[in-house]
Amino acid sequence: MATACSVDHPKMADEVLPSAPPLETTDAKKRRAPKAPELPIIERRNWLIHQHYIRKDYDTCKVIIKEQLQETNGMCEYAIYVQALILRLEGKIQQSLELFQSCAILNPTCADNLKQVARSLFLLGKHKAAIEFYHEAAKLNEKDWEISHNLGVCYFFIKDFKKAEEHLNIGLQTNKHDKTFVMLGKVHLLTGDTDKAIEVYKKAVEFSPENTELLTTLGLLFLQLGKYQKAFEHLGNALTFDPNNYKAILAAGSMMQTHGDFDVAMNKYRVAACAVPESPPLWNNIGMCFFGKKKYVAAISCLKRAHYLSPFDWKVLYNLGLVHLTMQQYASAFHFLSAAINLNPRMGELYMLLAVALTNLEDAENATRAYEQAVTLDESNPLVNLNFAIFLYNHGDKKGALDQYQEMERKVNLLRDSSSNFEFDPELMDMAQKMAAALQVTESVVWTKPGKESKSKPSSAATRAPGAALGTNQALGQAMSSAASYNKNIQLPTVTARLPHCTTLHIM
Repeated sequence: MATACSVDHPKMADEVLPSAPPLETTDAKKRRAPKAPELPIIERRNWLIHQHYIRKDYDTCKVIIKEQLQETNGMCEYAIYVQALILRLEGKIQQSLELFQSCAILNPTCADNLKQVARSLFLLGKHKAAIEFYHEAAKLNEKDWEISHNLGVCYFFIKDFKKAEEHLNIGLQTNKHDKTFVMLGKVHLLTGDTDKAIEVYKKAVEFSPENTELLTTLGLLFLQLGKYQKAFEHLGNALTFDPNNYKAILAAGSMMQTHGDFDVAMNKYRVAACAVPESPPLWNNIGMCFFGKKKYVAAISCLKRAHYLSPFDWKVLYNLGLVHLTMQQYASAFHFLSAAINLNPRMGELYMLLAVALTNLEDAENATRAYEQAVTLDESNPLVNLNFAIFLYNHGDKKGALDQYQEMERKVNLLRDSSSNFEFDPELMDMAQKMAAALQVTESVVWTKPGKESKSKPSSAATRAPGAALGTNQALGQAMSSAASYNKNIQLPTVTARLPHCTTLHIM
C-alpha cells in the first residue's frame, strides 16, 4: 500500500508575496488637517478676558489679566484696558487713569483709549483736562456721538453754557439720545431760557414717548408756566407708563394741592409714601395739606418730620413759622422764621412774617428793621408794603405809612399791566381800602372785585404769579390768609402772607 508523501510545491515554497501597506499610516494621512495658525501670544487670552468681563466675573478676569501681562511683559493693550475698566468700577479712578494712559501710549491712534482717559479725568473733577483729551479723540473720530455729548457735559460743569449747547446739538445731529436731550434741557434752564428747554423736551418726548423722566420734567415745566392742563396731561402720561413714579405723583399731588383739592392730593401722597417714605418734599406737602384743612397740630407734626429729614431746607422752616404764626405761637414762629432767614436771606416775605411775629411780641424796634429789610428785598409783592404801612400807621408814622401805601399801589398796577391772570384776595382788597380811608387818600387804587370765575378760594393765591420759578423744592403755589394781630393798641390788623410751599423734586 502506497503511502502518501507530503511534498511542498516548489513554486509555492519559493514565491514571496508583496506585503500590504500598513493601515495605520493611511488613516493618519487621511485624518491629517491643515494646522490652524497660532495667534500671537500677546492676543492669546483676549477672548477669555472678554468672556469673564461681560459675565461680571471680575475676580477670575483679573487673574487671567495678570497671567497675560506677565507673559507679554505688560505689552497687551486689551488686558490693560479691561483691567482699567474694572478698577474704575471698583472706584479706583486714579489707578484706572494711569492704565488708560498706558493704553494710549501703546496705541495712540485709538480714539477709545483717549475717550477713556478723558472719562477718568472727568470723574476726578478735572473737566478742563478732560476737554483736551476729548478734542484729541474727536480728531480721530469726528462722527462720534459720545465724544460730542461728553464735551457738552464737561462744558456744562465749567459753566461755559454756550459751548455746552453747541456740542450737545452736534451730538443730537450725529445720533439722538435721551441723555443728550436731558442735558441740553438743563443747559437752557440754567441760562433762564425756559421756552427753549420746553422745545427740547418736546422733541425728546417725540423721540422717546415712553420715557417717564422726560414726561415728568416736561410736566413740571408747564406747571412752572401755569399751564396746568398741559402739565396734568404729561404727568398723567408718565403715570400711565409707570404708576409708581413718585416724582410724577408728587408733582400731580402738589398741583391739586395748589388748587385746594387737599383730599385728592393726600390720596396721591399716600401712594408716593410707599415708594419714598423718607422724602422731605413729600412730608412738607402732606403737612401743608393738613394746614389747608386747618388741622394745625397734624401739620406741625408732618412739617417737623420733613425738617428732621432735611434740616437745611428753608421752605420747611418757612412753613413751620407760618403755621405757628397762624396758631398765635409767636415765639416759636420767630424761631423758625429766623432759621429760614439764615438759610435764605434774600427773600422779602420771610422778613415780613418775622416782622409780624416781632410786632406781636411787642418788639417794635426790631419789627421796623425787619419791615425795612423786607421792602428793600421785595420788588413785586404789594402785601409787604401794605403790612408795613399798617404797622407805621398804628405806630403814629402817617407819612411813612402813606409812602408805603403808594409803593403798594405801584406794585399792584405793575401786576395788572403784566398779566390779566392775577387774582387779589378779598381780604387784601378790604384792608387796602380801609388803609386808604385811614390815610385819607383821595386817589386810591381801584380794586377790581373778582368775578365768579376768578373768585379766590380759601387757599388760592392772593397774587398768583403763573411764572413762579421751579427748582429744588420750589413753590408750586401760593395762598393768602389773615393772622390778625391781637394787640389792643393796634387799630388795624396785619394781613399776613400765607405761602404754603408745595414742594416737588428737583427737575434738574
